Amino acid sequence: MRKLFKVTLLALSLLFIGQFSNAQSKIGYVDFQAIVSQMPEAKTIKPQMDAYQKQFVTQLTAMNNDLQTKGKAYQDQSKTMSDADKTAKQTELQGLQKKMQDYQANAQQQVEAKSNELIKPITDKARAAVNDVAKEKGITYVFDSSQGSALLVSNEGSDLTASVKTKLGIK
Repeated sequence: MRKLFKVTLLALSLLFIGQFSNAQSKIGYVDFQAIVSQMPEAKTIKPQMDAYQKQFVTQLTAMNNDLQTKGKAYQDQSKTMSDADKTAKQTELQGLQKKMQDYQANAQQQVEAKSNELIKPITDKARAAVNDVAKEKGITYVFDSSQGSALLVSNEGSDLTASVKTKLGIK
């Protein structure tokens, strides 16, 4: 009898704890990418990134033109070259190609780092606005409903996107 009472008491307490925790949690969601892309500060990033990328594209174009010119010259002269000269030219062309590939990989990393550097203050501001709106509305968890996120169903949550846009002054 005593064991039955303990088991019943334990089951009831678990049931009440579960109900209490469910009552405390409110869930909301926002389209974070849409918010960030519509912020006025985000519109200044594209021209800055285009100008930054252009310097790398210009250098890569010059390197490619040099490689093409030397490759054509090699093809034109290869019939009259000695084997040692052919090997030296081939090594030179391979070195130029590797240098170009390394430069391109480095350029991509630098462009990505610059993009992250420019977007970070904007995303931080948007994240702070989402946090403020969630606190104002008593929301415990906020999911990002942007394409590709883990949010599959949003029937019970609150869409905070409009409130966050209003807080950031986005129409």
